[in-house]
Amino acid sequence: QVQLVESGGGLVQAGDSLRLSCAASGRTFRDYTLGWFRQAPGNEREFVARIGRLGAFKYYSDSVKGRFTISRDNAKNTVYLQMNSLKPEDTAVYYCAAAPGLDARYDYWGQGTQVTVSS
Repeated sequence: QVQLVESGGGLVQAGDSLRLSCAASGRTFRDYTLGWFRQAPGNEREFVARIGRLGAFKYYSDSVKGRFTISRDNAKNTVYLQMNSLKPEDTAVYYCAAAPGLDARYDYWGQGTQVTVSS
């Protein structure tokens, strides 16, 4: 069982940066692939980025590649999403999630944190 709690969202202007954090409970944090997803009003939830168990494997959606960076600190049971050059279209609720493998279903989800980017 993994419980996830996101933080770090807020209201920023276009071009600004934010770093989201997701703290996880459970001693098996390092066994999970971690992902970030987002959902804007009226849209379906979409994939943003994911990172493998040891942090070497990282994969991004085309919409954030080159601007966002995912990382993890297994000693702190935390995954991060550094978001640079933010755009109004990045406005959404951001969720972190955990899966038992790179291609496995995400079984555990956080409650989400709101990111709003004004133009």
